[in-house]
Amino acid sequence: MARPIIYVDADACPVKDEALRVAERHGLAIVYVANTGLRPSRDPMIRYVMVPQGPDAADDWIVEHAETNDIVVTADIPLADRALKRGAVALGPTGKLFTADSIGMALAMRDLNRHLRETGESRGLNAGFTARDRSAFLGALDAAVNRALKVAG
Repeated sequence: MARPIIYVDADACPVKDEALRVAERHGLAIVYVANTGLRPSRDPMIRYVMVPQGPDAADDWIVEHAETNDIVVTADIPLADRALKRGAVALGPTGKLFTADSIGMALAMRDLNRHLRETGESRGLNAGFTARDRSAFLGALDAAVNRALKVAG
């Protein structure tokens, strides 16, 4: 099995630098996918993909390219679900590991929260991203990479 690749849903991702540090430490390729400008790199292990504007363009590109045992970093729960269905590992920027067992509840909560915002029952404010979230992400990504490398042999 090929070495895993880390795919980052890069639009508004707060842990791009942390993902890069983990990828570099393990000698893995990392692909940032966004529909806004990204700074290019000369490092062959770092790839920036700019997709056309439009809903889910970055998600679609990631799902088309992610394979079994690759790692997808995203806060987008439907993308996490699609990545899991491709056999990839899905990890949120707060370190939350999405699994086949947890994704259904995550999707349901997302839909409920959207409904509450639409009906005015909730203002939909998200908690701020903290140093603890960043630290949890680093630990979770490192653990996911180690598991993926073990599977890759």
